[in-house]
Amino acid sequence: MRTMRIKSIEVGRFLVSPMTKPHADGGFAAAVSIRSGRGMASIDRVMRFVPAFETRRAALRYAETEGTAWARCH
Repeated sequence: MRTMRIKSIEVGRFLVSPMTKPHADGGFAAAVSIRSGRGMASIDRVMRFVPAFETRRAALRYAETEGTAWARCH
């Protein structure tokens, strides 16, 4: 299965990258990568979300919203 990623969004010291992945039975899953640091000191958190979405756009929007909200709180 192919994963789709849109442009990353800078939020403070974090780089937020929303992603989608198609489900085998239709619909899409949402995930987000949140990176901080550089080189050997970099950290990448990946969150996968439970809700299934009918469209890729809805999944990306959800991942972007959740990822940027997390980054703003930390």
